[in-house]
Amino acid sequence: MLNKYESIYIVNPNTEGEAMKGIVEKFNTLIETEGGKVSETQEWGLKKLAYPIKKFEQGYYVLVNFEANPEFISELERVYKITDSVLKFITIKKED
Repeated sequence: MLNKYESIYIVNPNTEGEAMKGIVEKFNTLIETEGGKVSETQEWGLKKLAYPIKKFEQGYYVLVNFEANPEFISELERVYKITDSVLKFITIKKED
């Protein structure tokens, strides 16, 4: 049984265009290779952060709506943590 999730991650604002596309593609591919299904990806672009994170005042926001097994979320968040260009992330389970 797949649950619905929403994940927002903030990427280093100095990441160049092609590298940014690669990061978004990396996470979407990770979700799909683990049996999940990405329903929507929205790139919100550069936004001012509420407080500095790793000395950055801005971040590139990406929102992903997807379905996945509950066990997969810990793996997704592990990959967020080891990806140097990801400043912050949050994943929440959506109610049906």
